Amino acid sequence: MIVERSGEPFPDLDTFLARPLLAHLATVSADGPRESPVWFLWEDGAVWLIGSSEDSFPRRIGDDPRCAIGFVDFHLERGLLLHVGMRGTATVEKRDEARLGRLLRRYLGGEKDWNPEFVQSVIDKLDLMVHFTPRSVVIRDQSYFR
Repeated sequence: MIVERSGEPFPDLDTFLARPLLAHLATVSADGPRESPVWFLWEDGAVWLIGSSEDSFPRRIGDDPRCAIGFVDFHLERGLLLHVGMRGTATVEKRDEARLGRLLRRYLGGEKDWNPEFVQSVIDKLDLMVHFTPRSVVIRDQSYFR
């Protein structure tokens, strides 16, 4: 994996990606590029995403595995802008219960705190995971732009 860094000193990549940030997945389609906001889990140098066979992004990955993911931490008042961009390929995998639990707890806390309606309408429909392998990583700290 090729890693390119620029800007001010950046936090450790693993520490940065351990946070429950919102990521943006860019995929290829016959009608042009598509972007999907996603929750993610960073483990062992790979990104894991959750999805449903009803979602369109897993189908696009099945058709063309090339994709990119962007992660941003932004705080206007502090002048903070940290960005990690990854390019690579992804595969659609079976739902892994243990990994799914780790990913969801990052964003939702302990299972006892989960909204039952959200579990029924969203979580119970998650039947697949996407495994993204980065080929290149661009790390930028563009903080203090104000």
